[in-house]
Amino acid sequence: MPADGHSPAYAHPVLRIIDARTGEPVEAAPARRGLTRVEAHVPGLDGTALRVLLVADTLVRALELGGTPVWALLDSAQRRSEVRAAATALGVRPFEDGREAGRGLGGAQAVHVVAEDSAAPDPDGIRLAVAAVEGPVEGVAGAVGAVDRLVEGAEPDVLRLALLSQRRGQPARLDEAALQDAHDTLVRWRRAVAGWAREPSRPVPDEVRGELRTAWEDDLDVPGVLRVLRSVETSDLPAGARFETYAYADRLLGLELTRDIGAFA
Repeated sequence: MPADGHSPAYAHPVLRIIDARTGEPVEAAPARRGLTRVEAHVPGLDGTALRVLLVADTLVRALELGGTPVWALLDSAQRRSEVRAAATALGVRPFEDGREAGRGLGGAQAVHVVAEDSAAPDPDGIRLAVAAVEGPVEGVAGAVGAVDRLVEGAEPDVLRLALLSQRRGQPARLDEAALQDAHDTLVRWRRAVAGWAREPSRPVPDEVRGELRTAWEDDLDVPGVLRVLRSVETSDLPAGARFETYAYADRLLGLELTRDIGAFA
């Protein structure tokens, strides 16, 4: 696979997010590419808490893709073990414990990922607000023995895609239709990627790479990233280029889109 960052225009992207305290866009990474501390504030375990975790995970991935070192912390006051189990099931990479752990790092940028109605304090950095989750996921995700399913009948990666498909500033509706659409899309994309992988590899076209990065650098617009993938899916790009595009975008999405390679030989 081609190494990341071959296109000079996108070697040093600038990820901007809306600071909920001011309503203004700010750079998520320090000006000199120093450390960014990402803190996910999750007081308990419900659908909205899962969304906060997922947004924090996506932010960490986006920063790392831009070359920014990240320290990811989890502030979870209740049901900590269940919160961590749910995060693992959703494909969220490990966060360290403790809100206070990174406060002594001079010069580190801080981004606090919180529920929209949260009163969590964040005096030392940017506040990234996440709208609530509506629908049957509420009250189900934290049930004993259900953290590996999260929603009745839905696999964790299906839930991840369903949440990623909706802008984080708008309430997320997780009804049967949303989950079914996510399931069908995931099955279709994994099968397509497995097919494209059998063809000679081609680099991600510069224009497509630019569209992907422009989307996630614009206030972490993950639905915009998914729209680019839908366009590539039905394009006339060589199969090898479509494969590399999906593999590249999946570094942000974390959907294991290459999982079925070799399964449909």
